[in-house]
Amino acid sequence: MSLHRSEFERIRTVLEEADADEPLTAREILQLLEEHDEEFESAHRVATVLGRRAQTGDVEVIRDQPYRYQFDTTGT
Repeated sequence: MSLHRSEFERIRTVLEEADADEPLTAREILQLLEEHDEEFESAHRVATVLGRRAQTGDVEVIRDQPYRYQFDTTGT
């Protein structure tokens, strides 16, 4: 039995388990999710979830090409 976790929680948990401390692209995050048996429909979905959380300060969006995402680790 698994608890229902939000998409954001699933992403954050996998990145913590992978010890990902550098900014990653949505595609790189999707690849890590797949390696940890977490299914996401696309890199676009990952970017959407993280973009929404950037509005609350949980994630920093680094607007290079492609965008990269950095989690706020001060709140953990």
